[in-house]
Amino acid sequence: MERVPMTVEGEKQLQEELHRLKHEERPRITQAISEARELGDLKENAEYHAAREQQSFVEGRIADIESKLAAAQVIDISKLPNTGKVIFGTTVDLVNLETNDSITYKIVGDDESDISQNKISINSPIARALIGKEEGEEVEVIAPGGKISYEIALVKY
Repeated sequence: MERVPMTVEGEKQLQEELHRLKHEERPRITQAISEARELGDLKENAEYHAAREQQSFVEGRIADIESKLAAAQVIDISKLPNTGKVIFGTTVDLVNLETNDSITYKIVGDDESDISQNKISINSPIARALIGKEEGEEVEVIAPGGKISYEIALVKY
């Protein structure tokens, strides 16, 4: 099984979702199925079919989360020495060399990435260009819109 990098926060979020699904959603759905069965004919019982569909979705999500957690290589950036290099889990302040605009990204695992929170996947073009670089270095990112040149202003562990 290939190990998948994940931050401590990412693991915590998955654990919380898994707990909610197993201890809140699953019992609620089981109860709904039970109540729908008591109403009689299951062929024409919309509540029963809706609950079974929800059950299928929840069980699939539980299996998906358990699989992700089993494959996770949780990396606690706070326990790593700050070498100033960009690595998985670091937060990087960048300056666009053309526009002088600043942007901050945190490099996270695929399942944690959320561009609205400036969390980018380790496999994204920007993260791949940044990994191994240091503060003060210039990097060129080949993005869908063309090449973008950045200077690494700050690397935070």
